Amino acid sequence: MESAEIARRFLRFFEERGHKIVPSASLIAEDPTLLLVPAGMVPFKPYFLGQRKPPAARLASVQKCVRTPDIDEVGKTTRHATFFQMLGNFSFGDYFKEGAIPFAWELLTRSESDGGFGFPEDRLWVTVYQDDDEAAGIWHKQVGVPLERIQRRGLADNYWHMGVPGPGGPCSEIYYDRGPEYGREGGPVADEDRYLEVWNLVFMQYQLSAVRSKTDFDTSGELPAKNIDTGMGLERMAALLQGVDNIYEIDTTYKILDRAAELTRTRYGRDPRADVSLRVIADHVRTGTMLVADGVLPSNEGRGYVLRRILRRSIRNLRLLGTGDERYMHELTAVAIDAMGDTYPELRSDAPQIHAVIDAEEASFLGTLRTGTAIFDVAVEETKRRGGTKLPGEQAFQLHDTYGFPIDLTLEMAAEQGLQVDEEGFRRLMKEQRERAKADAAAKKTGNADISVFGQLLEQAGKVDFLGYDTTSAESAVIGILVDGRPVPAAGAGTQVEVVLGRTPFYAEGGGQLADQGVLRASGALVEVHDVQSPLGGLIVHRGKVASGELKVGDEVQAEVDVERRKAISRSHSATHMVHRGFKNFLGETAAQAGSENSPGRFRFDFTAAGAVPPSVLRDVEDEVNAVLIDDLQVNAFYTSQAEARAMGALAMFGEKYGDEVRVVEIGDYSRELCGGTHVHSSGQLGLVKILGEQSVGAGVRRVEALVGLDAFRFLARESVLVAQLTDQLKARREELPERIEGIVTRLRTAEKELERLRSAQVLAVAGSLVEQARDVHGVSLVTHRAPDGTAADDLRKLALDVRGRFPSDRPAVVVVAGAPSDRPVVVAAVNEAGRERGLKAGQLVGVAAKALGGGGGGKDDVAQGGGSRVEAIDEALRRVAEAVAGQLG
Repeated sequence: MESAEIARRFLRFFEERGHKIVPSASLIAEDPTLLLVPAGMVPFKPYFLGQRKPPAARLASVQKCVRTPDIDEVGKTTRHATFFQMLGNFSFGDYFKEGAIPFAWELLTRSESDGGFGFPEDRLWVTVYQDDDEAAGIWHKQVGVPLERIQRRGLADNYWHMGVPGPGGPCSEIYYDRGPEYGREGGPVADEDRYLEVWNLVFMQYQLSAVRSKTDFDTSGELPAKNIDTGMGLERMAALLQGVDNIYEIDTTYKILDRAAELTRTRYGRDPRADVSLRVIADHVRTGTMLVADGVLPSNEGRGYVLRRILRRSIRNLRLLGTGDERYMHELTAVAIDAMGDTYPELRSDAPQIHAVIDAEEASFLGTLRTGTAIFDVAVEETKRRGGTKLPGEQAFQLHDTYGFPIDLTLEMAAEQGLQVDEEGFRRLMKEQRERAKADAAAKKTGNADISVFGQLLEQAGKVDFLGYDTTSAESAVIGILVDGRPVPAAGAGTQVEVVLGRTPFYAEGGGQLADQGVLRASGALVEVHDVQSPLGGLIVHRGKVASGELKVGDEVQAEVDVERRKAISRSHSATHMVHRGFKNFLGETAAQAGSENSPGRFRFDFTAAGAVPPSVLRDVEDEVNAVLIDDLQVNAFYTSQAEARAMGALAMFGEKYGDEVRVVEIGDYSRELCGGTHVHSSGQLGLVKILGEQSVGAGVRRVEALVGLDAFRFLARESVLVAQLTDQLKARREELPERIEGIVTRLRTAEKELERLRSAQVLAVAGSLVEQARDVHGVSLVTHRAPDGTAADDLRKLALDVRGRFPSDRPAVVVVAGAPSDRPVVVAAVNEAGRERGLKAGQLVGVAAKALGGGGGGKDDVAQGGGSRVEAIDEALRRVAEAVAGQLG
């Protein structure tokens, strides 16, 4: 049974039993304490905590999940994976144990021909919490499971809570006996390799008042409404129903693994090391594809770093299989899209954008690998030169942290050079990094508490009516006031407040559009609104300051948006849509929006692209958009189904998830896009769009910035004045300016190079006299020289090396040159081989001088450079170096 069919059967079964089917939430978690969704129940946490009202009392879903704490174990075992799907059915105060237990048993044991999964009853075992007689009784008396196949376990195994005060309760797990070839008899308590968990039923029936650990918590009583939360791993279920040994061999994963084996000319099952790499590739390509599809982009922090690490581990394992610089991620991503496309059709429609992001990251990392390999080679050379046999842990950590080298890659490369790696030092630094991250996460672990008060307001007020599409001023009533996150009945002058109205014309920040600003006028108060947010769907919160009087809950207010600001932002938002369409016209459908910010008079627009956009394309897009403005096309907005909007070609922001009903904004026949923002009435109201330039903001993502309306006109006016001034000063026509300025710049650069050559020659001219003036210190020729102020640091280094090179090879020599290139001193020391044989080291001597200069420095034994902040101490520094040489030799 294919994975997609397993998901369909699960959802169909529960839909027939009164459950509302909800689509998978995005992998990008709403909870601010989470980077990504790690469990199937996470999107339902606000319902269990009472922060939001569920859309129905019974729900069922197939939820996408990503977990990475054990990422280093992926591939090494056949149980760990980063991406998985959790089938779940949920009840909020409706049925409880007496409903959930029979549902699970019926679906598992019903024949495949009758829509079930066809598990033999005599192969199924269950566990219950040790004190849960109620669940044990239902399993035995109502379902008919023999008592010998019902096992009781303690808090560590069969009790669930969120790790924070809130709902919790016992759970019951269903296990499948794979047979004696997989382990010993005795049920799940004896061997969880043989008896494989397939479904976990959580019975939330208690209110936990304090939670200290998994097994140490306080219970304040039973919940007024008892809830059900279940989870069945789709991948594990697929392994059992497809008759394979592990999750890497199921349909959606093995297709990627098999293609990776073909591309790398390997055979799965022959070489254990190659098998590990193939499993890593299969798992990570699938995970990376799903993350990119949900709008995650590679970066060096947050969820973007998770994605980058996953993709780079895939690429690195491809190289371990001998691919060199060949690029295979595009083809493997295509296989992943095909494998998962039946369950998630958006993968196929978004395929061009997914490929653009992953292809760019592959190209970027292959370049990084080359750079990192060069850094590794230098570290190896330095280690061998010192006579060492072990690469320092700090360098291994730098390769990992800065260049994305996993430790096993560094270990393998070091072994090829006959070296070991200080793994203990590396692990210590990794542990310190993890502890810092853990501390940061713990400091942020207040997400549920932060939004609970908003959930209460939403239940109290209901969905806030947004009137801003039709008006910028409206009468309303104050539903709630928050001060420092707590509800208050009133707030006086000078207080920072968050105000919830029953209806509002204020646009809450979202979809790239900045929030409205304005005022709330009550009979006895004035509130200046500086920000508007929507912390929960359907709730709009006005943030601002009570400028005068006292605002009270229940007050009637006049909500007035800053009209000119709104108009300017709306012009920017409409311009963003048009520029989006323009880039698609000139670059193709892969140029998909990946983010934006629409502010008064200007906007920035991020889009997927393989590389830099040529200036000619920027000009073409700008010309086309401005030509459309002249046509003064009408802008219309309407609501329709998501399927209908897609069918008519409406663009959607890449990675964004939309509801069943969507709002479509059309600009004539030129642009059609899903959007909840505010816009102009006709394209001519934009006046003018001026693209300022483009730049990279990450692998596969480019950003353009542009001005709209009066801001664009003012920019061009300033440009015109500047051009007029240049034409006057250079006595050239406007069209001649580029050539004339290029000529001036070329001559200036030539003159600068000549001046540099003359300065260097002047500095080096004294080399001969410095050799003649060298002092003999216990058989060593010592030169200390202060160069004229303004001498460049490079010239100081050249002079030191030049002087050193003029001494006979068998004559020990030390040369120390100091100067002040700008307002900070620099010192360079050079020691020839004969001098180093006498025990003199340039790095040590520079350290002596730099200390006198109030700074630091160092380097190799033959040449080193340092500096400080005390220009007046240069002579003193040279004197101390001479004393150090004499002292060491004496």
